[in-house]
This record gives sequence, C-alpha cells and structure tokens, in this order.
Amino acid sequence: MFDINEDRKKMADVIERFKEEMKKVRTGRAHPDMLSGIKAEVYGQYMPLNQVANITAADATLLVITPFDPSNIQAIAAAIRADQTLGLNPADDGRVVRVPIPALTEERRKEIVKNASSKVENAKVAIRNIREDARKAVKVATEMSEDIKKRAEKEIDDITKEFTDKIDAEFKSKSDEIMKL
Repeated sequence: MFDINEDRKKMADVIERFKEEMKKVRTGRAHPDMLSGIKAEVYGQYMPLNQVANITAADATLLVITPFDPSNIQAIAAAIRADQTLGLNPADDGRVVRVPIPALTEERRKEIVKNASSKVENAKVAIRNIREDARKAVKVATEMSEDIKKRAEKEIDDITKEFTDKIDAEFKSKSDEIMKL
C-alpha cells in the first residue's frame, strides 16, 4: 500500500534544510550563523569555523571570533575575507577576530534577496522531485484501484502545495527582514 507520510517527512526535511539556508542569509544584523558556511584551513585541512573558534555576536553590528588556538587567527580572518558573497572585512588583534557588519545599501539588499530566491527555487525543485517519485510509485502500484490512485495523486499534490506555500512564506518573511531598514 502507498504511504504518504514518508513523502511528507521527506518534504519536511527539505523545509528544515531551507530554513537553515535562510539563516545563513545576511540581514544586516550580526548573527553567528552568518559564518556557518565558512571553512578555515587549519592544521593542514579545512574545518568549519565553529570547530576551530567560538563565534559570538557582541552587538547588532559586530561578530567576535575567539579561536581555540590563537595561532589560527590569520587563517580564520583569511577564510572570512575570501568569501566575497558576505562582503565582510575582519580585523584581528592577536587574540580575537572582530568582524564588523556594515549597514546594507538598498542595492545590496536587493542583491541578497535575489541570491536567496535561488535557494527558494532549489527547495521547490527538491519538493517537486519528491512529488514525482511519489506519483511514479502510485502509478506502478498494481494493488491499487484507479480511484485510490487518483485520490493518492490528489493527496500528493495537496501536500506538495502545502510545502511550497511554507517555502514561499519563509522566503517572504526573510525578504521582508532583509529589505527593512
């Protein structure tokens, strides 16, 4: 028999990944998750910043990164500087790395919303792929009658719409937050 709950769980996982991606999008306020995608080369390999340092938001416009090993300060600052999508310029004093978060211009805000919209499309594609897999499973199910197959397809379409609406709502909330001065 066909189980819609498994597909619902897969779609919920896509939503969770999408929310995590949206946390990384810069809004003009300092947040440690802004740096979650950055990896610094320490001890001969690339490691996520949160594994080599403590990242805190000192206030709304400043991130403070305290490395566990002070010899890694240059590598951490270089890794942040290398990520051009963030547009951040860290400064270190030998003990900590301070990352001032500059105010966003109107043009930069629109660019950030545009970049975030590509993440929306990726999430929707993932949802549609799950829908297609579920529809194929229904079509090849021999033990189902035609009306049960039709009902299952309608239910698949309904949950697909439900989850794409959640993605749209999350994106609208994030884009409003970005565009707010």
